[in-house]
Amino acid sequence: MDAKTGSIDGGGCPAGGVRALLGRTNKDWWPEMLATEILNPNGASNPMGADFDYAEAFKGLDYAALKADLTALMTDSQPWWPADYGHYGPFFIRMAWHAAGTYRTADGRGGANSGQQRFAPLDSWPDNGNLDKARRLLWPIKQKYGQAISWADLFILAGNVAIESMGGPVFGFGGGRADVYEPERDIYWGSEDKWVNQGVQTRISPEHGMHELEGPLAAIQMGLIYVNPEGPQGNPHDDAGMARDMKETFARMAMNAEETVALTAGGHTFGKAHGNGDASLLGNAPSGGDLVAQGFGWVSGHESGGIGEHTVTSGIEGAWTNTPKEWTENYFRLLLDYDYELVKSPAGANQWQPIDQKPEDMAPAAWDPSIKVPTMMTTADMALKRDPEFRAISEKFRTDHEAFKDAFARAWFKLTHRDMGPKVRYLGPEVPAEDLIWQDPIPAGTTPSDADVAAVKAKIASSGLTVSQLIKTAWASASTYRKSDHRGGANGARVALSPQKDWEVNEPEMLAKVIDTLNGLRGSMSLADAIVLGGVVGLEKAGATNVPFTGGRGDATAEQTDADSFAVMEPEADAFRNYVGKKKLAVKVEEMMIDRASLLGLSLPEMTVLIGGLRVLGANHGERGHGHFTKRSGQLTNDFFVNLYDMTNVWKAVEGSDDDYVATDRAEGHAKWQATRADLIFGSNAELRAVGEVYAEKGGAEKFEKDFVSAWVKVMDADRFDLA
Repeated sequence: MDAKTGSIDGGGCPAGGVRALLGRTNKDWWPEMLATEILNPNGASNPMGADFDYAEAFKGLDYAALKADLTALMTDSQPWWPADYGHYGPFFIRMAWHAAGTYRTADGRGGANSGQQRFAPLDSWPDNGNLDKARRLLWPIKQKYGQAISWADLFILAGNVAIESMGGPVFGFGGGRADVYEPERDIYWGSEDKWVNQGVQTRISPEHGMHELEGPLAAIQMGLIYVNPEGPQGNPHDDAGMARDMKETFARMAMNAEETVALTAGGHTFGKAHGNGDASLLGNAPSGGDLVAQGFGWVSGHESGGIGEHTVTSGIEGAWTNTPKEWTENYFRLLLDYDYELVKSPAGANQWQPIDQKPEDMAPAAWDPSIKVPTMMTTADMALKRDPEFRAISEKFRTDHEAFKDAFARAWFKLTHRDMGPKVRYLGPEVPAEDLIWQDPIPAGTTPSDADVAAVKAKIASSGLTVSQLIKTAWASASTYRKSDHRGGANGARVALSPQKDWEVNEPEMLAKVIDTLNGLRGSMSLADAIVLGGVVGLEKAGATNVPFTGGRGDATAEQTDADSFAVMEPEADAFRNYVGKKKLAVKVEEMMIDRASLLGLSLPEMTVLIGGLRVLGANHGERGHGHFTKRSGQLTNDFFVNLYDMTNVWKAVEGSDDDYVATDRAEGHAKWQATRADLIFGSNAELRAVGEVYAEKGGAEKFEKDFVSAWVKVMDADRFDLA
């Protein structure tokens, strides 16, 4: 991509401006992009205002009328972007798929939850080519229904209606995705300076596995949703690499092998790929376009304007089946019954064509149904035939079409709802009754009476559990929450279940002791409530007053817990507990601290006050003394900040250590304190220091306690969607 214009051909992004945590920014890719973020110094842009309640607005939606309008749109072909086969269904399926398909399990970011496909960089990724037209086709409907339907919900509902309108299976739909109005700038999409179509290497070396893939990333190359359909690095002959890439990248997006086959085959039952033209004639991507383009990207210089017959998107050309606007059994029949040969599309892409294809198995031309053209398969499709595991699943689905329909419907529902969190957040009349394990189901809790709360508090207070143990356990339970996909949190008490109970960061032996003790004291109160209430007791023992507690949490069972999907949430480092695991980190601890605070939904002051309080309360992993800048251990004081900013300290790194520092007295030379990077950053970084000084100055102690309790309760209740 040209760094200045956003064109997909040639160039790269300018040197510099790379941030270890967030990688390339939109300004790196498009330096001339208008810097609107300067107007939002106090938070994200939101024209709806803080009082707008999307769930309430959605209740006023005429859902049936909206679906009817979407159904009519499917066959209302527009001359400025004609519908293939006279039906936009496949186009909207791709739009919905790509809106949802950026989700990754490692940090819960990406996905359709906030409609990010409208903004850079996603609106200009090569893999999202021409989806700007799909969004414009939806605009009259969005305009008609206004605030009652978000763009984020509309993307997914349009995909569902598209499937239904072509006879395909749908499992259900849940609304509730509130829009945002600017790019989410805390998502790391990678550090590369070139897109997928510029001949760059994949994110792993060919001889190794996806474990080399950096951090939370799931896609195999910059600018892709999943994998390169032409093969690893465009190599159509790397069968093993193609299957490997598909399995691992889909797994990082929460899909197993059967779901991967079902989604690939189901999605490719419909529509076609576009490569019937010269790709070099395509213009800038939306974010690099001229003013007069009004956000349209990839405008073609072809004599026909690059629409209809001469559309170029991926560069691959043709339909997968002979029935591209119907749900049929033809995908597996054509894939498995024919031998295929490698050919080049008119745009020069690698693809596979059936040998000696029967006329009745050919597809109608998208622009003229009287013309018959060969079908095709991508290298990714061929993996479903060539890889033994994928082949067995494909053979099963070929002979049992009902199983295929059910698997596709469920996998599509999971794809488009995986980042929405618990089912309690779903809205609308088509929410499935069935509880699915990936929704992290939790039995409804019972709100304890004031008398029960008082009785259990008294028992915990006299149990012998220390402030440190109670605080650590409550924090371990609640701090798993991620605002990105609304997973984790204290509700469900999954900290007492595998895999969380065995995470090193949670100090399993100590955790088991606390859980056993609380189970013996809680009576009819849920364990989840007892853990949070234990944190309240710990804070009160530490001198805090007026610590709110709201009961009503439920307890999940092992059968309701997808252990594999929770395993990826185990922290490699946790600055809040001054913990660094054994794995060498790719980024600095303080950068991971900011990332974790962002996932918890914390502001910079909230993160700062929590770190300072947790240090003096003894919440460090393994009784680690680093950052414990107090002589009043276990008391909620502002000592962390007072002593960090004491100018009698002289700090030095401990020789041979990457994360160990010691302070000596400037005058007397004796050792005073130990610290880590996650401690000292609150003195070295000007913004963090500015906040910390508020708590260290005269009168700061009272504000510190008040702010700490407020931030603590925010984390404890972060997953209480029933309180909203």
